[in-house]
Amino acid sequence: MQSLMIVALGVAGMVFGWFVYSKFIATKIYQLDPHFVTPAHQFNDGVDYHPTNKFVLWGHHFTSVAGAAPIVGPAIAVYWGWVPAVLWVTLGTIFFAGVHDFGALWASARHKGKSIGALSESIIGKRTRALFMIVIFLVLLMVNAVFGVVIANAFIGTPAAVFPAWAAIVVALAIGQAIKRGFNLITLSIIGVIALYMSIYVGSELPLQLPDMLLGMSPNASWIVILFTYAAIASMLPVWMLLQPRDFINGMQLFVGLLLLYGAVLLSLPEISAPAFNSQIAEDAPPLLPLLFVTIACGAVSGFHGIVASGTSSKQLDKETDARFVGYLGAIGEGSLALITIVAVSGVALAATPEAWHVIYEKYGTAGAGTFIKGGAQMISNGWGLPVAISTTLLATMVVLFAGTTMDSGVRLQRYIIQEWGDIYGIAPFRNGIVATFIAVTCCLLLAFGAGGASGSGGLIIWPLFGSTNQILAGMTLLVISVMLIKLGRPARYTLIPMTFVMITSCWAAVLKLKEFYLAGNWLLVTIDIIVLITSVLVILESIAVITKFRGGGSVVRQEH
Repeated sequence: MQSLMIVALGVAGMVFGWFVYSKFIATKIYQLDPHFVTPAHQFNDGVDYHPTNKFVLWGHHFTSVAGAAPIVGPAIAVYWGWVPAVLWVTLGTIFFAGVHDFGALWASARHKGKSIGALSESIIGKRTRALFMIVIFLVLLMVNAVFGVVIANAFIGTPAAVFPAWAAIVVALAIGQAIKRGFNLITLSIIGVIALYMSIYVGSELPLQLPDMLLGMSPNASWIVILFTYAAIASMLPVWMLLQPRDFINGMQLFVGLLLLYGAVLLSLPEISAPAFNSQIAEDAPPLLPLLFVTIACGAVSGFHGIVASGTSSKQLDKETDARFVGYLGAIGEGSLALITIVAVSGVALAATPEAWHVIYEKYGTAGAGTFIKGGAQMISNGWGLPVAISTTLLATMVVLFAGTTMDSGVRLQRYIIQEWGDIYGIAPFRNGIVATFIAVTCCLLLAFGAGGASGSGGLIIWPLFGSTNQILAGMTLLVISVMLIKLGRPARYTLIPMTFVMITSCWAAVLKLKEFYLAGNWLLVTIDIIVLITSVLVILESIAVITKFRGGGSVVRQEH
């Protein structure tokens, strides 16, 4: 029954967030204007800027920001007990993630669809823009390089997920063409989901594996090269052709997956075997404060979301009023996934007894996506009677597809950043989409193979910095939104309070990590960590200077139309 209580309290909080808090933010703080001409209409080029149905855009935004992070983060954080994880996911979704994602989307749409880094120049200044874009590029580099490794490992560990993962691309291409020709969206959604789940069944019966030493590379390295080749091509296609329909279908697939997982809780009422607060913490484990708030990023609040919201989603926003549906409801979708992940890795479906649970969670960081797949598959099997093998393939495919859509968007976003650098600094080759994509993919592969050798796992080397760097970026994004609100003469406390909390906890975590890297003699991570910390301090100081100057007699911020 504890699992039912967790679900009931968490869902009740998110319902309040959607129907009450987000409506207040939309009408009183961001003051959405249904008549505002969005960048999707103003710069419609059919490739990156394209007015999009809000349901399709929600699917793109949600699956792009979700990835594997709202599964991996909560699955790890339950190490400290399920109560802290549930509280942070629920409160973080309502008061942090929703306001952050929604705000980044709105602010970007008001500034010609610029990325949060580029638009910071209009709101704060040129120095802030340069600092911001350094952090953004580092976060994208980490996400893309690591997700390539995550998907490759998933393909090798769960060969049954290979066929449905690639079949989803074919289904998405077909649906993209059908949407373009005006076919009914509901009918297409049903057909797409059925096709996807049929491919999952086929995959469970037809596991696929790459041969050893394909083109002189191990299967892991081969998959990484294949994935980045695909991501490069996908990032240059028009958004309506592959990105939107693939993300939309994945969103529908997740919706079905959430129904199965939440339904399994109602049908089987699993008990919780994890402790509310874990008293058996290993001596070398990191402290709950502040590491909880950077371990669970996606699912509570994440700087990567601001990159997606201002990078791709704002360029597809049909009406400004759709920003609440896409941004805030996207955050709720991710919070719902994080919440059910906590149940899946805390219950008897994963570990029948508290003693068995402690064996799995003997050390911090031993759990992850695999733990969720194992616990969630057994929970679905117990509740719905599905064979464990099919349930496992279903959840493994869900994780792979999420990571894949994030990688698609991540490479496209890296291309945007490089093209923006070309515009800002007058570097003509950088403005070319093909050149920018080549640079983006090359950087990821250099990290993957340059730092990781023949295995291609180099991204994992700088991954320990992702948590604090990502959350510092979230704080910086909230700071930019806050300055914009102050200049508009609107209340900024609803973004400033979350910003302050996120900045304090993430910088605190970064300092702890800096000490850890220093003692380990890892000078690469020490250098990057110092750069991120100095950058965040400088952005804060620049923002304070702008606010002080404005309140001393500045003018209202100019909004670009």
